[in-house]
Amino acid sequence: MADEATLTAQLKILGLADKAIKDTFKNKKLTATYTGIAIEANLTSTPEPDVTKGLSYLASQTKETQCPKREVITKAIIDRRLKTNVQIQAALEHLRGLEAEGKLGEYSEEVFERECGVGVEFTKEEVAAIVKQHVDSNKERIVEERYKIAQETLSVLKNTTDLKWAPPLEVKQEVDTQFEALIGPKDERDNEKKKTKAKPAAATAAASAGKDRKEEAKPVGSDPLNTTSMFEEGFLAALHKPGGNYQIIPENREKHLRETGGKVYTRFPPEPNGYLHIGHSKAIAINFGFARYHGGECYLRYDDTNPEAEEERYFVAIREIVEWLGFKPYKITYSSDHFQRLYDLAEDLTKRGFAYVCHCTAEEVHLQRGGDNRGPRYACPHRDRPIEESLMEFRAMRDGKYKPKEAILRMKQDLEDGNPQMWDLTAYRILETPHHRTGNEWRVYPTYDFTHCLCDSFENISHSLCTTEFINSRQSYDWLCNALEIYRPQQSEYGRLNLTGTIMSKRKIAKLVNQGYVRGWDDPRLYTLVAIRRRGVPPGAILSFVNELGVTTATTNIQIKRFENSIRKYLEETVPRLMMVLDPVPVIIENLPEDHYESFSVPFRPGVPKMGEHEVPFTRKVYIDRSDFREVDSRDYFRLAPGKSVGLFKVPCPIKCTSFTKDPVTGLITEIRAHYESDAPTFVKPKTYIQWLAHCPSKNSPIQVEARLFNQLFKSDDPESNPDGFLADINPDSEEIFGNAIIEVGFEEVRRRAPWPEREGEKDKKVIGKESTRFQALRVGYFAMDTDSGNVPGGKIVLNRIVTLKEDAGKNA
Repeated sequence: MADEATLTAQLKILGLADKAIKDTFKNKKLTATYTGIAIEANLTSTPEPDVTKGLSYLASQTKETQCPKREVITKAIIDRRLKTNVQIQAALEHLRGLEAEGKLGEYSEEVFERECGVGVEFTKEEVAAIVKQHVDSNKERIVEERYKIAQETLSVLKNTTDLKWAPPLEVKQEVDTQFEALIGPKDERDNEKKKTKAKPAAATAAASAGKDRKEEAKPVGSDPLNTTSMFEEGFLAALHKPGGNYQIIPENREKHLRETGGKVYTRFPPEPNGYLHIGHSKAIAINFGFARYHGGECYLRYDDTNPEAEEERYFVAIREIVEWLGFKPYKITYSSDHFQRLYDLAEDLTKRGFAYVCHCTAEEVHLQRGGDNRGPRYACPHRDRPIEESLMEFRAMRDGKYKPKEAILRMKQDLEDGNPQMWDLTAYRILETPHHRTGNEWRVYPTYDFTHCLCDSFENISHSLCTTEFINSRQSYDWLCNALEIYRPQQSEYGRLNLTGTIMSKRKIAKLVNQGYVRGWDDPRLYTLVAIRRRGVPPGAILSFVNELGVTTATTNIQIKRFENSIRKYLEETVPRLMMVLDPVPVIIENLPEDHYESFSVPFRPGVPKMGEHEVPFTRKVYIDRSDFREVDSRDYFRLAPGKSVGLFKVPCPIKCTSFTKDPVTGLITEIRAHYESDAPTFVKPKTYIQWLAHCPSKNSPIQVEARLFNQLFKSDDPESNPDGFLADINPDSEEIFGNAIIEVGFEEVRRRAPWPEREGEKDKKVIGKESTRFQALRVGYFAMDTDSGNVPGGKIVLNRIVTLKEDAGKNA
């Protein structure tokens, strides 16, 4: 490769700015792609902006998947024969199609230009005629559904007719004109769609937060989710339009667009063999959010092809988490829905000569693929057995002739390819465990590599979005769809989300659970989504966090403290505030009568009248937190101490400590005596105010609770790097329990406002739980009710601290 100065000069000629050039050099693949295009272009001066834009688009489309004879496209862009991204995409598909069919030697300039719409021009009359023909043939549906299918109509016209080469604005204007001529201008019947369309940001906010909006007050100020940047910028914005994915059989594209109406279809396809973790929240937000933003649909599809690892509890937990995050699947499907169809395609693949039955052991297959030392690869001895023999053996696998591991069906791919995903992957294996849905009907089960792309095809997925760990799988994904000549969705990969300072391995979390280090898979110190939910983190905060991070192809390794900051920011805008005392000490105000009672109105959130107010009682006996009293005063201490005054939050006058009593055995303060300074000759504003709770049984004050405060479960950012294993890295102080904590009576109103399942009905039990009771405890942190409430000794309410009020500087996060 040329030196950096030469490359910089070439890239400047292509029109890249200095910053863009600098960013390009960070990506070796992109640098090589741009360099190749620069050589192909052979420019001596910077071209016009439209040419530069076209070349940049070509670079983005050939960075990961090269195109044969790309120089043909480069030249056509420079000559301005290819003027739009649609034409460039068509050119790429045409040349890649020739390569797939082994017909590159038959390349024809004339055919190339015809396939790419070179020189195709449309008069306004011609545009109008094509649009009218489509509108007339769909007249009844348009009259019934009105403007809500206008965008779909536009998409179909641009993807299935020659109008894909026409100026997009002219086509849209003509669609609008003909819709208005047929059904009149938009009116109140179209308002519902207009609202949905006008706020795609709310697709991630109101809709994504979903029922969480019912749980708490509406966010004040700007909604932290009120942005669509994750769909309008970067990776997701650059994805192809529906129908823009290459098909080895062009008719498959037309059929796909007819069946989908040109809409975006995605899927979230978890394996039901464990609980989802925080990384899955990104996948859920991307798949459901991308479809929703574009007016499309997203499936929840369980990839249930391994009955040995699947349990009903995981199916239920996955569905509940998706719904809790505020998403409603278009359909809930299962890979097992298609077992017969998948089996039939496996036979079809065998008949085509692209699959064979192998009887090698796992160790032998490993050696054939190069072994541990990456040695030479060689073919399985059964690879070239006659097709009919493989077909007979595959049926014998199905019918019980072989035991598990005695035979597998392998795809006959390309052992010379550098990608391990092309080294004759397993398509089917024998399992004798009954399936949770099909029972003992099947003995052979398809693998992920065989199932995933075919189910995407069956469900007409337009965008198969997954993490970059599957980037090598894209080649085998495409290969299998093309080998069977079926509709081929487009797989695109984004960087996964990882949190440092924790573990997400199912096996290792199971060890934590089984050995009693945590209470269960939903222990609030874990980062499974059921644990995060139990801790009290609102679904909207999780989606806000994902939104903040954006979507790129780089793996995102985020410190826990950043996740907590995002939660904190969200809660600050959404929850009421209450007084809570973790370690109470009684204070007797000596100059108030025994029966003294008055009450003060306290806002649930200062400055936000909509959150309302509540009354707190004030009596002769109050409780303060042990940490707010010191036996020996000092000049830099501003809370309660002997002879020192302190303010009580919302109480008109301060109190001054006159004496205190200690337990002779433990040395702990058992009682503080104080004077209410309402009789002071002049009012002196105290330097600080502390929280307090009155002893007032008639008002049920205070409320006894158990408070659980959580710190990071592990001591380091990388628990697995500990030489003695991740269990040796566990933080012994990851949980603090305050069994005698108390909270003010305003908690009952906060609890009443939260939509508990007992009052919301069976329907909402799936998405609403006790954790929807959330509040900010002054000076202590943000809290939520735990599922253990009522089930601990004394039937106390149990509260989990979600996050502290601000980042703890002493926390190793």
